[in-house]
Amino acid sequence: MSEKILIVDDEREISDLVTLYLENDNFTVFKFYNGKDALGCIAKEKLDLAILDVMLPDINGFQICKKIRENHNYPVIMLNAKGEEIDKITGLTLGADDYITKPFLPLELVARVKAQLRRYKRYNTGMEQGDENILSVSGLVLNINTHECFLNEKPLSLTPTEFSILRILCQQRGNVVSSEELFRQIWGDEYYSKK
Repeated sequence: MSEKILIVDDEREISDLVTLYLENDNFTVFKFYNGKDALGCIAKEKLDLAILDVMLPDINGFQICKKIRENHNYPVIMLNAKGEEIDKITGLTLGADDYITKPFLPLELVARVKAQLRRYKRYNTGMEQGDENILSVSGLVLNINTHECFLNEKPLSLTPTEFSILRILCQQRGNVVSSEELFRQIWGDEYYSKK
């Protein structure tokens, strides 16, 4: 079964050309020229990767990326004509995996698509972020079943205790976890501090 790629770009020539190259490589492409239609596709289809232009007539690519990251973990590649550093930082901060400045060579984009899909399948084994066996936070990926940990695609060697601490912190991301709570969850005992 071919992988499903979403392309959102209001420059029809670019969208059509990229679609042609991807379809020649046996990808299934969902192509949209505005954000609203793309959001409908994101909600309905099980996608493998998204290519988003930053500048769209209705909803910008950053907002679409943010929406994708609410429920999905597949790679997102951002396209932008400006190439300003702040835009790159914004895109990557919102969860984009790669950033390409226009104009670009279609073959380079296809190569980056393949690289992102390889990485995604290797470290996530097709599981979505909602799968409780895979935890992914800002380049850190934990596989609870195999006790493997990767940071920016590089394997980390962790003791079982270190892995447990990281797992708890990832599961509770956005919340404060006290040392007492960590102690209780890891060792199943109450934490006693000398006062």
